[in-house]
Amino acid sequence: MQNNYTLTKINSMRKLKLQMQITVDGYVAGPDGQLDWMTFTWDEQLIKFVTALTDSSDTILMGRKMTNEFVSYWENVLNKPDSPEYSFAEKMVNYPKIVFTKTQKTIPGKNVIVENGDLVTAVNKLKSQPGKDIVVYGGAGFVSSLLDNNLIDELYLFTNPVAIGEGMRIFKSRRSLQLVDSTRYDNWIVVNKYVNAH
Repeated sequence: MQNNYTLTKINSMRKLKLQMQITVDGYVAGPDGQLDWMTFTWDEQLIKFVTALTDSSDTILMGRKMTNEFVSYWENVLNKPDSPEYSFAEKMVNYPKIVFTKTQKTIPGKNVIVENGDLVTAVNKLKSQPGKDIVVYGGAGFVSSLLDNNLIDELYLFTNPVAIGEGMRIFKSRRSLQLVDSTRYDNWIVVNKYVNAH
């Protein structure tokens, strides 16, 4: 009976999903964090896909370095009701944003929660709580730490049709992944969904 209960608890844990833009040569940002290589013109089907992925989650994880820009961008969009991004901005502002940092106790922004504790302990605690899944957008160093600790359950890598030659990576060591799904969109972005290979 105990085994059945344990199995049910494990199966019902929230998943941590990575959504990240990446180049064909495996970089997620330029050497100084540049994102000018990204394809910003998204077709309707890709927008629908991202909306569905977002709606499957109700919590955002982020590293400290990307938080201020992320929060200020979406809070500014929320001040523009005519913006095509307005409905998405509502989610980005209203979802709890758990920011992991060892250096700050508070970070300005709506629904921003600062986490100073151990990464593995804190993430596993979040996964065990009731609710929808959890999404992580970055940055590169934070995502690398999550990967190194085997905390990410599903990887959605948005491969842009560009190579930049140098920059920041999220994979620091060898990792076996299983490709679950792959879709090419009209703007030439290919979204690959991976899970960890066992």
